[in-house]
Amino acid sequence: MRRSPWPSGSRPPSASGSGSWCVPTSTADQGRLDAAPASTAVERVTSVLRDEILNGELAPGTPLREESAAARHGVSRHTVRAAFQRLVAERLAVAEPYRGVRVTSFDDREIIALQQLRAALEVEALRIAFARFGGTLPDHVLAPARAAVDAMEQAADDGPGGATDAAWRRIERFHAEYHASLVAASDSPRIIEAHAAIGSELLLFVAHIRRHASVADLVEEHRRLLVELLERGPEAMRDHLEHSTRLLTD
Repeated sequence: MRRSPWPSGSRPPSASGSGSWCVPTSTADQGRLDAAPASTAVERVTSVLRDEILNGELAPGTPLREESAAARHGVSRHTVRAAFQRLVAERLAVAEPYRGVRVTSFDDREIIALQQLRAALEVEALRIAFARFGGTLPDHVLAPARAAVDAMEQAADDGPGGATDAAWRRIERFHAEYHASLVAASDSPRIIEAHAAIGSELLLFVAHIRRHASVADLVEEHRRLLVELLERGPEAMRDHLEHSTRLLTD
């Protein structure tokens, strides 16, 4: 039996939108959320706001106001405050004394800091994975990443103006699955947990990449990375991350 690269009890983020990245499926979900248990109301308000940040509907630096958000979603300010706290924990928003909460500005400094953290986690995860499998990555370990990059290509839905916003949202999630699957190959629970904690930031990261690269570019780079990992080992991931950092900061 082939060994799954996912540790027992864990799985990659779902491209279907389940789990922490799900969004409401109907307008009814957005009305009177406080009728649900408090934790559910917080989760739903967080999901709506997260989706709007990642879609660009809430631009970087946009203030998030408790009173207006509470009125809009039909919930208490306490529920909205808890939702804001979750967005801050995901680093999709920042809270500043006397200035309140605003959408994160994904500037060069933030990009570099995120990429440094990713390198610390992803390169080390791959070093462990290579050691686990005798200096290589077997086909069954690479299969989830290959499937994710295939899904990225199929989701492109390119038209005359390029991929649609909806297509890019799917691509962002497949990109996250790709990198999560390689981290999971380490079978290191703490590294996997730490990498999952930056999942929302990774979605925001790819949302910015779309301004600098096409879907075809993204697919080609990630296919090439799988080849280079087998040829050069974990340092191929470091080079991949440094390339994407330069793409966004040059």
